[in-house]
Amino acid sequence: MAEMVDGVDDERWKARIGVAHVTVPRWARDAPDRCVYRSNATGTWELYEWDRASDARRRLTDRPHGTALGFIDPAGDWVWWFADTGGDECGVWMRRPFGGEHEEPAVPGLAPAYQAGLALGANGLAVLGTTVTGGTTVHVCRPGTEPRTLYTHPSDAHVGAMSADDTLVAIGHSEHGDSRHKAVRVLSLDGRVVADLWDGEGRGLGGIWDGPGKGLGGMAFSPVPGDNRLLIEHERRSRPEPMIWDVATGEQRELALDLPGEVSAAWYQDGSALLIWHTHHARDELYRLELGTAEARGLTRLDTPKGVIRGAGTRPDGSVEFVWSNAAHPPVVRSTSGGTVLAPPGPAAPPSVPVTDTWVEGPGGRIHALVSRPPGADGPLPCVFEVHGGPIGYDDDAFDPVVAAWVDHGFAVVQVNYRGSTGYGSRWRDAIEGRPGLTELEDIEAVRAWAVASGLAIPKRLVLSGRSWGGYLTLLGLGTRPGNWAVGISTMPVADYFAAYEDEMEALRAYDRSLFGGSPDDVPERYRASSPLTYADRVTAPVLVIAGENDPRCPIRQIDNYVNRLASLGKRHEVYRYDAGHGSLVADERIKQIEATIAFARTHLPA
Repeated sequence: MAEMVDGVDDERWKARIGVAHVTVPRWARDAPDRCVYRSNATGTWELYEWDRASDARRRLTDRPHGTALGFIDPAGDWVWWFADTGGDECGVWMRRPFGGEHEEPAVPGLAPAYQAGLALGANGLAVLGTTVTGGTTVHVCRPGTEPRTLYTHPSDAHVGAMSADDTLVAIGHSEHGDSRHKAVRVLSLDGRVVADLWDGEGRGLGGIWDGPGKGLGGMAFSPVPGDNRLLIEHERRSRPEPMIWDVATGEQRELALDLPGEVSAAWYQDGSALLIWHTHHARDELYRLELGTAEARGLTRLDTPKGVIRGAGTRPDGSVEFVWSNAAHPPVVRSTSGGTVLAPPGPAAPPSVPVTDTWVEGPGGRIHALVSRPPGADGPLPCVFEVHGGPIGYDDDAFDPVVAAWVDHGFAVVQVNYRGSTGYGSRWRDAIEGRPGLTELEDIEAVRAWAVASGLAIPKRLVLSGRSWGGYLTLLGLGTRPGNWAVGISTMPVADYFAAYEDEMEALRAYDRSLFGGSPDDVPERYRASSPLTYADRVTAPVLVIAGENDPRCPIRQIDNYVNRLASLGKRHEVYRYDAGHGSLVADERIKQIEATIAFARTHLPA
């Protein structure tokens, strides 16, 4: 029988995190029955291999803090994963033969570093990027030989893709000084520059390798050997759109699709068509685009339910596999050919409630927000503004155990896609440049005013909460608008921007320079105006700060600086520290953190 705490089914919300989930399997290009996927079946997210022919499944990794990245090479011979230390994101690549027993360093002698992309080829070939203080290096690695430097530069860069015949590699780089809007360079494996493409200031190319984007994104050569067309994203019409670039001839084919919102793409396995991922107003669709026809005639919508799609991939038979969910229904791995592809062991996660959409006029344009309410609750409610991270992320109509837990405890939840969010065009995303933090809070404040005026929220029972960039906005909001929030809950935040810049990983320093228009030495007044520490003396709400001891993105020293400042000022606060990095891959730890946030809010909100 489920445990009831203050009328809340305690086991129900915990089960949404504790039950097993799986990701979309990645399969070997030349051996598509050989797959890898990630699952939390043991309580920690780890890497698994799956032989579809025999349906044999096996866990490959067993690491105390879990495993975040895993890949399989085109032949299906080797599985690779990134092994960091304690979740600090600094480490080395490991590998194991598919079906084999012994793991080994994938590139012996390569020192631990932050990863900056990986592309795998035949016969153990790998091209991988590493980032350390001082810049990014791209290495060509072959078994039995020392890694060879293909590219190195003080700027931020990442490996995007390798051609199917293992002759070319595409990288995204920011040699022009703006890591938010990268250029693309194609190199032969002997280091010769084959092609360069940059669209100029404020226009990004290529997408982000395994970054925060929720679509297909990134760069990809045609999967057909000898076909060196490169699929990339561009922003020539103020939104991400796909383009096919023939790097041999220089021909660029922009795919101007008559779809609102944002568009990204991936190849079908024979190179004759593209899988189009379309996001609009926090929901997704999939299309097939035949490349031999005009775009308007060649676009066919695939039959996918209304909701959000993650990690879609095309199979050799032309079907598409993807993770689907919406706010009310937990994620499931589905196929356009029908049915569930890969079911995790054990029961499914309990469902939650649907979201409703709201549009609020703000200082920079209409703001899209998503609202979740407890079933049958109409009157003013205690309300949580759950602020997304990134900042180049966004909230959507996906299943979210954190939102569902708040709703189970009687709170309304509001999620704001403030300026800086992706999904609403390049101008909306880039509107925060030069004034980060303060711009986003103007939009959050506009939606807060709507929540009170509409009767959704009880004004004196408002909680501001967020993780990562959302945690940063929480602390900044508590200091710059102290009268608007009754409680603040900040997880993995930037709290002291000067110290954060000193201690964070090198790629994020480059990102901050692009965001602020320079380093703290160049534009100290901008960093000071956007740093939560500047406003610590104005905080009036009780604050819970949750921080990872090994976090390279929001390092612990700058959080300690902020917390110590609160203590010296006599401000009400609590600190929850955990032994991991930027978040946790362990279910029990995530449950403890959510439990702590809800308990803190219920304790400190006025009756």
